[in-house]
Amino acid sequence: MEHEIVPLTAKEVIKGNKLFGAAMLNKHDLSTIIADTNQETLNPLFHAEVQTINHYYSMPKQQHVAPGDVLFLATHEPCTLCSSAITWAGFDNFYYFFSHEDSRDSFKIGHDLKILKQVFKHEPGGYARENDYWTGYGICDLIENCAPSERAAFEQRASALRGTYQQLSDLYQQRKGQGQVDDPAFIPLG
Repeated sequence: MEHEIVPLTAKEVIKGNKLFGAAMLNKHDLSTIIADTNQETLNPLFHAEVQTINHYYSMPKQQHVAPGDVLFLATHEPCTLCSSAITWAGFDNFYYFFSHEDSRDSFKIGHDLKILKQVFKHEPGGYARENDYWTGYGICDLIENCAPSERAAFEQRASALRGTYQQLSDLYQQRKGQGQVDDPAFIPLG
């Protein structure tokens, strides 16, 4: 997230896109297959997960990794559109850093919870994170449950990421609906 998704996302936030990003990692060695970010100013369906899947399938077939060998990483808990895209593309997992509640409370982007409530009649967070198609994992939950000897280092990285994303959110909220930021050299990276 820090080295590949954040820089891409920072460039797109400057253009007026939301601060969501995603990547596909090889489960065997955690190498990055592809990383991408939200580009909804081009098309409202170009959420980060959808963009990542689209770019993955536009790569030459010999560069594809079987969906079962992919760890799908999202900066924010996938919305209904993105969890459906992950399902239809055949990935059996996703990991996310920020929850739907974080998107609403910290970043003032509460659409996901509203859609879950209004369209699907689910209370916040009320969907099956484990089902026949995939299992969704909250990275912060995993940090809380890891070995105490590793937890402090992970918590420090998580705190730094929260700060970076708060900067990106502030920029996005300031410029929402106004297009490009005046100073394209402004890219908060931590």
